[in-house]
Amino acid sequence: MSGNIRLLSDTLARAKSEDRAALVAYLPAGFPTVDGGIEAIKAVFDGGADIVEVGLPHSDPVLDGPVIQTADDIALRGGVRIADVMRTVREAHQATGKPVLVMTYWNPIDRYGVERFTAELAEAGGAGCILPDLPVQESALWREHAEKHGLATVFVVAPSSRDGRLAEITAAGSGFVYAASLMGVTGTRESVGAQAQDLVGRTRATTDMPVCVGLGVSDAEQAAEVASFADGVIVGSAFVKRLLDADDHEAGIAAVRALAAELAEGVRKR
Repeated sequence: MSGNIRLLSDTLARAKSEDRAALVAYLPAGFPTVDGGIEAIKAVFDGGADIVEVGLPHSDPVLDGPVIQTADDIALRGGVRIADVMRTVREAHQATGKPVLVMTYWNPIDRYGVERFTAELAEAGGAGCILPDLPVQESALWREHAEKHGLATVFVVAPSSRDGRLAEITAAGSGFVYAASLMGVTGTRESVGAQAQDLVGRTRATTDMPVCVGLGVSDAEQAAEVASFADGVIVGSAFVKRLLDADDHEAGIAAVRALAAELAEGVRKR
């Protein structure tokens, strides 16, 4: 079965045709529970997200700040497994018809098996994977299987990436490019800043793929700022924090739906 890279590309193209950035949301699988996480993703889509990244919880999340680390810890203590991640992707996509990716560090895939992981992700209706710690020069095996199964391979670029390195990364990737707005871990920031805009410009000089910016966006004003120069606005910690801070599950679901609506309005004010 083929994955949904085409749906991902069409979704980003449609947002561009509407003269706006796409809203990309991140939530980890298994948080606060597997069922609760699926419900939260559906609520985020209902609120206005175009694309969702499902995080595969990891015990050593080097890119993630304290908010997402807390959620990952809750999911791992709840016994989340890769099968639960696949179920999350399947049910979220089937319920909405929208593109769902997995964001994961490399070690879980390596241990699970690349062919097994890509085949199951495609069967679940997944659109691809974001792989923040997989070096491009070591990615040939992954890319071979991802391409075979119709999955996007999204690499992360950072402000420290030199122009030659950017060209190498974007030549190997597919779907879109994930531009980390600043050096450091995930988390909300008071400002996303000019560093991100410079990185988007340098990345676009190497590729025709959409460039989506993540790390730091937490409200509609920041979403509008990033949407003025990026093809997509990625928001993760702000959604997770809404769930962590909620008094109960129902309040958390309402909170992430409301935040998605605010951010969806923000990306339309570019």
